[in-house]
Amino acid sequence: MAARKSVYLWEFNRMSMTESTANQVRTARSPSLVLAFLCVAGFMTFVDVSIVNVSLPTIERELGITETYLQYVVTAYGTVLGGFLLLGGRLADTFGRRRMLRGGLVGFALASLLAGLAQGPAMLIVARGLQGLGSAFIAPAALSLLTTTFAQGPARTRALGVWGGISGLASVVGVILGGLLTEGPGWRWIFIINVPIGLVAALLAPLVVAESRDPEQRRKFDVAGAVVLTAGLVLLIYTLGQTVSWGWDSAATICCLVAVMVLLTGFVFVERRASAPLIPLSIFRQKVIRGANITAVFMLGTLVTLFFFASLYMQQVLNYSPVTTGLAYLPIAVIISVGAGVSQQLVNKFAAKPVLIVGLVLATSGLLLLWRAPADASYVVDVLPAFLIAGLGLGMAFVPIQVAAFAGVREADSGVAAGLINTSQEAGGALGVAVAATVAFSRVPELVAWAGTDPGRIVQARLSVFHEAFLVGAGLAFAAVLVALTLPMMRATATK
Repeated sequence: MAARKSVYLWEFNRMSMTESTANQVRTARSPSLVLAFLCVAGFMTFVDVSIVNVSLPTIERELGITETYLQYVVTAYGTVLGGFLLLGGRLADTFGRRRMLRGGLVGFALASLLAGLAQGPAMLIVARGLQGLGSAFIAPAALSLLTTTFAQGPARTRALGVWGGISGLASVVGVILGGLLTEGPGWRWIFIINVPIGLVAALLAPLVVAESRDPEQRRKFDVAGAVVLTAGLVLLIYTLGQTVSWGWDSAATICCLVAVMVLLTGFVFVERRASAPLIPLSIFRQKVIRGANITAVFMLGTLVTLFFFASLYMQQVLNYSPVTTGLAYLPIAVIISVGAGVSQQLVNKFAAKPVLIVGLVLATSGLLLLWRAPADASYVVDVLPAFLIAGLGLGMAFVPIQVAAFAGVREADSGVAAGLINTSQEAGGALGVAVAATVAFSRVPELVAWAGTDPGRIVQARLSVFHEAFLVGAGLAFAAVLVALTLPMMRATATK
């Protein structure tokens, strides 16, 4: 990124961290131990994006959630997380990254307990939103601590490679663990298991991670910006989901979309006038940051769409049990890790852009294979190849996305960069599922009428829904390819 004074004036005044302070952070604790601890904290929040997927049919049945509202069990988490991530990053930079990490862990654990005790759809969806709020403090603080612990170059690239691999691996471990818990002690334990982990991690944090903050950070926070942004995202995702029953041309849909535009426009207005905005809009002048975050939106939309609908496809079309469905994702867990490891080496040796593009092309191909999977699909012949190709591609894409998001970012700007890339990922995942669900479920009434009570037709109707969802996922991945093509060539050790 170009180090122009006009671009970084806002960040310098708000987030300046001296090199000596950064060095103190690096040497205060063993970098390897810090990385391991941060990955555990991040892993817990990443897992909860996908751990509910395998449990969705069981939750739908036991809590009486309609198909239209089922997606909100997934999107409520990602939407609130994405909306408050930037505020979480700002609070971490000011009051202490470790302090915010600990607060987020405690809040996440308590919200998980509430979700595990949920007695109805509303209580579960609200609890999922509160989990997202807790994660909004954990994720940026953890990633910011990582980037201030490791200097830019091969060391940071290796650390980001581990972080990227963990985030991808967690998505798969989530569905495996979700299946085992759902068929074992019950779906409520997919949430309750977070309680002891979160509380113990919060207690251990002072022993592992040194405190880190920006000593010159002003204690002013753009709470209004966070609220307006989250409200806009929540209303957008809710509106997309409701178009299935409302219709695109209904007064309710049109009014809600107008309200979304007003809220998102209001967010830009708030950011321009705020003395301490969540996002310094000048940061989007940086081509790498802009391109990396747009690519991340599409890429995570692809990932979350894949796990959401593949879980439903395997259980409702192929008649897999929750455990079998979870275990079916095991090869993806392996291949995502392999992809992240290979990507880390390639990014260091060559450049981030070509690695990112290859990964996204593979992800597109994997989704297209699922688009053509039949109702009597063989796991080995039809499902596994698609999983391996898509998983390898997504694993390869995680590392260069992180490298691009932090390319040339000063240590003082690590909070805003961490918050921005996490916001793009979480918002992208929620929006991806919402768009895919809107397209796929729009034909449900027509297909239900066509299928009637014929078991064969019911399976074909479900298959048609999931095929359309996988095609939308492939479209999101291809859109990510097109955006990635506009990125400049960049190496992990480069500063711009």
